Amino acid sequence: MVSIKDVAKHAGVAISTVSKVLNNYPNVTETTKNKVNRAIKELNYVPNSIAAALSSKHSGRVALLMDPVRETRGADQIYMEYILGALDSARELGIDAITVFFSMLENMTVDDITRYLRSQGVQAIVVFGLSQETKVIRNLIQEEDFFTVVVDAPFVTDGITSVGIDHTEAQYQVAVKTIKENPGSVQPGESAPSVLYIAGRGADYTTADRTKGMKKAAEELKVSLSIRYGDFSEAKAGSIARVTGRDKDFIICASDLMAIGAVNALKETGRNIPVCGFDGIALMAYAGCDMNTVRQDFYEIANTAVKEAKRLMDGEKGRQVVMPHRIVRMAYSDIVK
Repeated sequence: MVSIKDVAKHAGVAISTVSKVLNNYPNVTETTKNKVNRAIKELNYVPNSIAAALSSKHSGRVALLMDPVRETRGADQIYMEYILGALDSARELGIDAITVFFSMLENMTVDDITRYLRSQGVQAIVVFGLSQETKVIRNLIQEEDFFTVVVDAPFVTDGITSVGIDHTEAQYQVAVKTIKENPGSVQPGESAPSVLYIAGRGADYTTADRTKGMKKAAEELKVSLSIRYGDFSEAKAGSIARVTGRDKDFIICASDLMAIGAVNALKETGRNIPVCGFDGIALMAYAGCDMNTVRQDFYEIANTAVKEAKRLMDGEKGRQVVMPHRIVRMAYSDIVK
């Protein structure tokens, strides 16, 4: 199947330029139009007529591709905020948005997914929850048949924008804050504080970035660091904390859910050591103790992602958009109204 990426390469222009020609944008020279139209003819490229119709007059349809966490219902808040932020942005911009879950695309090839999305009039996609294991979705993105915005994934081209916080810096900041403000937690006789870092899933792009931030903090503070993978699971983090965390001074977790699992496991063993999380979900405040965490504004991240999709549909180039984050201490009083 010939893609818009193939046409752009054949014509020697950017993907956004091909889109402008297909959608009859006025600010394209006749020479460029002729090059693109010649490439379309020579490659026998058939553009998505539905998406082309929608994209005229600066309109279009965006598909929100999501892979919600299924291991626990505690993460529902994140994806609910993603959906609300994306839909509010789409409504504000006057474009359509549909939600497509990864599970709906299981056992489909890239061509199958492309045909399905085209049949829905989709011109751009916003992808949440992408990992290195979701190979078909990654291949779909890299084909660049659709303008694409990825949340928390390292892909940027003329037709792809990446949106997300600086996970390396955020993990570094929350780890340093937690360790520095609890100097009395180091066990007597130890030459250096010992830290258990419970990382997320090894295949997730954010895991590599957050682990890099934790290693930076450990090196700077000269702490002994042990790393285990909790797969963002509350239960698995609890099991790790029971075994590996019993002789540690601190437990730094790459998600709030894992921090909650670690705290509950420590309570069972009678230990009380500093634990911190990452995400800033409301459930964190119900853990029974105040904890540091990284607060992400998931609503605003998704809202911005859809705005970036509109930018791409309007002929602008892809870019890296770094969203703000805050280091906060979650307490029950923070969420009770």
